[in-house]
Formats: sequence, C-alpha cells, structure tokens
Amino acid sequence: MKVATYEGIVEDGTVRLPGDVKLPENTKVYILVPNAEPRRIIHLRSPRLVHPEQAKDFIKEVVEERTDAGL
Repeated sequence: MKVATYEGIVEDGTVRLPGDVKLPENTKVYILVPNAEPRRIIHLRSPRLVHPEQAKDFIKEVVEERTDAGL
C-alpha cells in the first residue's frame, strides 16, 4: 500500500486540503490527529419501569381551563 501525507484544516466538519492536492473520487483516506485528546462520551440512560404493565398509571390527561372564570 502506497501512502502519501497531506496537511489539511478542518472547517465546518469538512477537511480542506491545499488547492494543489487533487484526489480521485471515492479515494479511501485515513485521518491522523496529532496531540488530540480523546473526548469522553457521556451516556444518559432513560428510566425504565420494572413492571411495564404499570405504564398505564402514567397516562397524561389534558384538562383545558376556561379563560373566563365567570366573575
């Protein structure tokens, strides 16, 4: 496998290469980021019912209030 190295800049999530670099369409590339610190990924879990049949206890009821209190 032949390897060529180019320096580029990331702008709006896209890697911009110098104007004189022309790569063929569908070329597979690998991006190496020097001195990059891995970002920590946080997972927020949503609560789960122990007994799914209890879901009916959480059904919302919409009650419309009258704007005229009749005073």
